[in-house]
Amino acid sequence: MTTRLIASAAILLLPACSTLSLANADDSFLTSEAAADLPDFSYAGYEFGLGTIPTSRGELLDAGDFGVVANDGLDDSAAMLDALAAAHAIDGPVTVQLPEGRIIVSEILPITRSDLILRGQGAGAQGTELHFPRPLSDIDASTRLDELRTYLRKYEKRQREPARNIDELFSEYSWTGGFIWIQKTGTRAAAYLEEYDPDIEQLSIIETGIRGQRQVTVSSADSLEIGDAVQIHWFNRAGETGPLLQEIYGATDLAIGSHHWTFADRPLVRQTTRIVGISGNRVEIGDPLLHNISDSVPAQFSKWDHLEQVGLEDFSISFPDSPYFGHHLERGYNGIYVSSVIDGWVRDVRFTNADSGILTYNSANLTIENIRSLGDRAAHYAVHLGNVHNVLVRNLTVENPVIHSLTFNTQSTKSVYQNATVLAASVLDQHAGANHQNLFDNITLHVRAQRREGAPFYAVWDGSGAPYWQPGHGRFNTTWNLNVIVDSGASRNEIVTLEGLAEGPDAFILGVHGNREFEVDYRPAPKSLGVNKTPQVRSLYEWQLMKRKQR
Repeated sequence: MTTRLIASAAILLLPACSTLSLANADDSFLTSEAAADLPDFSYAGYEFGLGTIPTSRGELLDAGDFGVVANDGLDDSAAMLDALAAAHAIDGPVTVQLPEGRIIVSEILPITRSDLILRGQGAGAQGTELHFPRPLSDIDASTRLDELRTYLRKYEKRQREPARNIDELFSEYSWTGGFIWIQKTGTRAAAYLEEYDPDIEQLSIIETGIRGQRQVTVSSADSLEIGDAVQIHWFNRAGETGPLLQEIYGATDLAIGSHHWTFADRPLVRQTTRIVGISGNRVEIGDPLLHNISDSVPAQFSKWDHLEQVGLEDFSISFPDSPYFGHHLERGYNGIYVSSVIDGWVRDVRFTNADSGILTYNSANLTIENIRSLGDRAAHYAVHLGNVHNVLVRNLTVENPVIHSLTFNTQSTKSVYQNATVLAASVLDQHAGANHQNLFDNITLHVRAQRREGAPFYAVWDGSGAPYWQPGHGRFNTTWNLNVIVDSGASRNEIVTLEGLAEGPDAFILGVHGNREFEVDYRPAPKSLGVNKTPQVRSLYEWQLMKRKQR
């Protein structure tokens, strides 16, 4: 049955002309019974949203001292690798400073240590440009993606489009890898083949915990230390109707895909956090629990190998304006790949003609801010969030046509896109895979309405993902203050239907507005909905962060 909703009377959202500050905003909805299940998203970002990203760290290495010369038309790959090798050999924090101008690189630039910053002279016209003339498919001779390559062949993962004469094996670079590759050696970004699954080192069994709180009881705290970055692992070993699925999806009648119970020894939910307090068998963690923990919903603290304090800033990345061969067939014009990092950042970076600008996996507490994605060629992702927790993407502008403009992918939790603007092919993608408790916050989408049976519509929430990972998302994914600008396709006296036809249960959609009148067709029906109103609290993330700082 189609559910069409216009507005919920329980929601107090004030007109667009309101100019009250966050401090004075009416928070009637935010303190109402309807919002009791709304997650606290304010822990997303560097150091749980409270840290200040450093402007300087440790020893400074000038890349020019290693032979990097900008604007000479020559390949600087060897010199760049020498500079990074020197940085990796230094004890303590280090910053690698790049010169202004174009630097040509045709090798992967690896970062495999903590406490390293790679910094340019700015992302603008007179700043630092890293130009990569060849794709990863031409230059990547490593074995790092062999598991994924084997997986794609074993399961015949193919892009099939008969009308375009396409029947090709997926590219391993479609959603993986980058020319700046950040990853701790020996770690695994995502699980594909069971024979590659590592042994998980259990630090302690967690006996009890309440969703939304930060204290848990453990069997023993002997293997835990204050300051440790660890993962909380929830396993579903109870099959298709396991209690953990109730935690993720609630009492839904949606079909739940088989990957939720097929791999019983893989954690279905991972929460990366820090130990901030220990008192006997009581442990305090750095951010609120994603789920309840009990005998029926067991969990454990597990060891997590990772990097910390890695930052990229103040440069642009460009690729040639080469042909685009199609979805899942990308050759690997990928900018930045971040895996196994906590408390890191990417800021003030611009991408031109990328297949994917930034790809993140197996990471937490990242701040990615002031990012622009440019170019005329199609792209797969602008900034991708997959297998991550508490990642904040702030002030992202997507100007090129991107298939998944803003995306929460497999096992992404408590992550946030805040203050994003998408100018072409706008999509809010909830990509299945047990992603849940994520937030689209203060987003502007420019759209071209389509027509069906004479009426205008646009698929705003347009998730996908494989059937074995459905539904599109778990409980409490939230869209807050969505500004939809219809550039064409619907006149001002028409109501435009904004669709999300294959999403997930118990969503919050609060404050959908724009330059037309809208109705929302979101399936299944959201927990709360507010349409054709502009919320006085423009950013839920900022409001929650402010409230948290006041406590």
